[in-house]
Amino acid sequence: MAYAAFTLDSLDVRRVAAAAGTPAYVYSETALTTRADEVLSFRAPFGLTARFAAKANPSRAVLRIFDAKGLHFDASTTFEARRVLSAGIAPTRVQITAQMLGEGLDDLVRAGVRVTACSLAQVERLGRTFPGLAIGLRVNPGEGSGGNNRTNVAGPGASFGIWHERLGEASALAESYGLRVTWLHHHVGSGGEPKKWAGIAERTMTFLDALPHVTTLNLGGGFKVARVEGEKRTDLARAADAIDVLLQSYAARIGRRLHLEIEPGTFLAANCGVIVARVVDVVDTGPSGHVFVKIDAGMAEILRPSLYGAQHPVEFVAADESRPLGAPRTLLVVGPCCESGDLITPAPGDPEALGERRLPIPSIGDLCVIGGAGAYCSSMAARNYNSIPAAPEVMVRASGALDVVRRRQSFEDIFRDEV
Repeated sequence: MAYAAFTLDSLDVRRVAAAAGTPAYVYSETALTTRADEVLSFRAPFGLTARFAAKANPSRAVLRIFDAKGLHFDASTTFEARRVLSAGIAPTRVQITAQMLGEGLDDLVRAGVRVTACSLAQVERLGRTFPGLAIGLRVNPGEGSGGNNRTNVAGPGASFGIWHERLGEASALAESYGLRVTWLHHHVGSGGEPKKWAGIAERTMTFLDALPHVTTLNLGGGFKVARVEGEKRTDLARAADAIDVLLQSYAARIGRRLHLEIEPGTFLAANCGVIVARVVDVVDTGPSGHVFVKIDAGMAEILRPSLYGAQHPVEFVAADESRPLGAPRTLLVVGPCCESGDLITPAPGDPEALGERRLPIPSIGDLCVIGGAGAYCSSMAARNYNSIPAAPEVMVRASGALDVVRRRQSFEDIFRDEV
């Protein structure tokens, strides 16, 4: 099983389990830096700013690695922006693109954090408090490009951004407060088709003629990764070629050389992390039923399969290297939660259907590795469901050292703030 530069050949699973216990999130510094280099090489004719969508994995250790590589950051809430700053990252490298302009916004703006207004009310909020501020507008171009309805964040069924037919109203409102709209932003979905992504970008650029002060075009993220066999990964070079044509053509026609921003999250982090878990039980439902392998990681650590029917690679490792795993057979992998939806192996795209895998049968006590877990796993887990303490995070450094970068939550931590 291979995921980016992070493979079982380079991960001593037994060592991780011994050092941090199970379940545990494990990230590869080498894989993270390799993927950052790839994104930073995205060709843009008039300059590029690549931002990491911090919601994908806001672990301080991950943020610092990306900061050191030269990435900037996009935050989906004021809380997330404050978390990025708490990692020692300069405010001028952070942008907020949020459904809600919440607590601490004014201090963040005064510190130098940029804000993309996502509604008319947000334009007014910024204008009242910060007349003359340079801001961006997030537009809903009328069409999305997500891998499914839950990751499609544009079009008439999505609440994200300013509906394209109201951009003129937003621009006039900004002007009435002296706000300077200097960038236009869209994010149309995660895991969508690259051709459709580029096509919607072309549509978004048609709105620029009415926004004469815009010098930066932010096209969000949404680049596909291939977590399991059969999935196709976005070819960044081809995506860059398509956008290059659009930007060059616009410059020739209008005379405006647009700086490009992109905001990958999944693409940067997903295949740079795994979950190391332990087999806690093996049960079956008879000759006409199923074999279930229960592990100690589930919805409290990885919600994507239950939420989206997302596919993650799974592999078992014998706890004792002198004892092999059993012969391959068809089985299901499930988590420990008291919830029928706690399924690690759903059918592709259908969280309610069973997706059996043919794998060597493990024994109780053996280890399990869930791949593609570097993005939207720790950050989006059903944390503390069934009162399960949050799992630790471990960074495998380029030197091979294992650093526990977030300790395992204690049982008392779960209810420490209850009164």
